[in-house]
Order: sequence, then C-alpha cells, then structure tokens
Amino acid sequence: MSDAAHGTITLGEATAPARVRDYFDLLKPRVMSLVVFTGLVGVLIAPAHIHPFEAMLAVLAIALGSGAAGCINMWYERDLDALMARTRNRPLPAGRVEPDDALGLGVLLSIFSVALMALATNFVAAALLAAAILFYVFVYTVWLKRRTPQNIVIGGAAGAFPPMIGWAAATGDVAPVGIALFLLIFLWTPPHFWALALYRSDDYRRAGVPMLPVVAGPRETKRQMLIYTLVLAPVALSPTLLGGVGWLYGAVASVLSLVFIAHAVAVWRTADDDSAHPAARRMFRFSLLYLALLFAALPFDKALLG
Repeated sequence: MSDAAHGTITLGEATAPARVRDYFDLLKPRVMSLVVFTGLVGVLIAPAHIHPFEAMLAVLAIALGSGAAGCINMWYERDLDALMARTRNRPLPAGRVEPDDALGLGVLLSIFSVALMALATNFVAAALLAAAILFYVFVYTVWLKRRTPQNIVIGGAAGAFPPMIGWAAATGDVAPVGIALFLLIFLWTPPHFWALALYRSDDYRRAGVPMLPVVAGPRETKRQMLIYTLVLAPVALSPTLLGGVGWLYGAVASVLSLVFIAHAVAVWRTADDDSAHPAARRMFRFSLLYLALLFAALPFDKALLG
C-alpha cells in the first residue's frame, strides 16, 4: 500500500481485514485515558453545578475529540510510524486499516465531538474543544513535528486543553484556575516527552524527527528538562494559591514536584554517552504518576475540604 501523502516510504500490504480493535487503536486510547481523566477533573472542581448527564456527555465529547485528533495524527504520520520500532505495528503502517478510512473516521469524530459539546453544555467549551483538535492536527502534527525541536513544547498546548474544557463545560467561562491547569500540563509535557526521547533517540533519528536529543544532544536536553521541572513546581501549586483548592492538594503538589525535580537532577548527572538512559526511563515513568496523582488530588481536596 503506497503512502501517497508523503511519498517517502512504501508500507506493507494489508495482512488481514481491519478489526474493531484496530479502529479503536487509531484513537490512541492510552492518550485518551489521560485526556478524559484531566477533563473530568476540570468538571469536578469547577465552582458551578452541572447535571451528571451533561457532565457525562461533556467528558464523552472530550474523549471523542481526543480520539479524532489522534486518528488524524496517525493518518498523517503513518510514514514516520513505519520507521520507528515502537510504532511500526500500528494499524496504518502495518496495513490493517486503509488511510482513507482513518482520515474519514478522524474528521467525522471531530465534527461530532464539537457538536455534542455545544449541544450538551455551551459554546465556550465547544470552541475550546475545536481549538484543541485544530491545534493538535495543524499546528503540532502538520507544522511543527517535522520542522523544529520545539515541536513538543508548542504542540504540548493541545494536550493541555482538556481540564480547561471541562471547567468551561461546567461554568461557561475560562477562569484563572482553569488556565492554571492548562499551564500545569503545558509545562509538564516537555520534560515528560524528552525523557522518552532520550532513550528513544535512535528511533527519532531514523525517522528524521527533530526531537531535542537528536538536534541539540543529550546534555542540552537534560538541562532543559531540569529547567522545566523547576518552573513547573510553582505552577503546580497555583490551584491552591488561587483558592481553587485547599492545602491538601498544595502539600501533595509540593512533595510530588520535589520528587520530579530530583528525577531531573538524576538525569542531569548521568553520562551523556549512556545509550540506555536508565534515569530517563525512571523519570518518564514517574512523570505519568506525577500528573495522575496531581489531578487525583484536586477533586479529593475539594471533596474533603470543600
């Protein structure tokens, strides 16, 4: 099956008819689960009442919007995915799903998710969801990914939208706490992905993706990872400082941020020629736990302390 969109690689012939699981995999379910979780937290901690059924539809719209953006991303990047060990078995490079089917699914889900959000909640939340999808597809996937080592910095904004969308779904507006949650994910994204890129740099180099470790080298990548974790720490505290939640969340955020910084220091101190990058692997795993625990602490704090 020829890759007509980019013309850079010939993909393998389809080995079997597409299954439901293949189409589900196009939606990037692991990414979607984090998006759904952070979007739900935005709904739960917003200072406004929303009917549970409306809240459920809002979270469903966020999930579908995330899946739609992931689907279009996989369609556009199928040539790159075929070159990388961790992605070459995805449904498109493996030939299990036709590219036109993937693109059609992504476009339809994009339209449906925004319409559902507008009908279920309000136009502010729908506009934010549309902006997140468009930003991920056109700014990150099409424009930045193949052109600049800052791709994940700027493109990370797309993944930072969900809690702000959830907040807007409940309140109809965007408040400082909602923006703080956006900034938290936005600043978390670079050290999270660069930790992965450090020990997957050969994959990115082979695919020609200008991730920071490939372009600037391990030492500069480690330096920027440490800087981002230091800047992230006060931002992680900002929901408490802004009065959105209480001291319990603030304590959790302080401890987790210190541990995250400690991981970044450990990465900084490792040898640059260590291709295994064990400290970076540990930091990547902890970064997932860091964000999950922070967002779990937000509604827990509000439920416990009001």
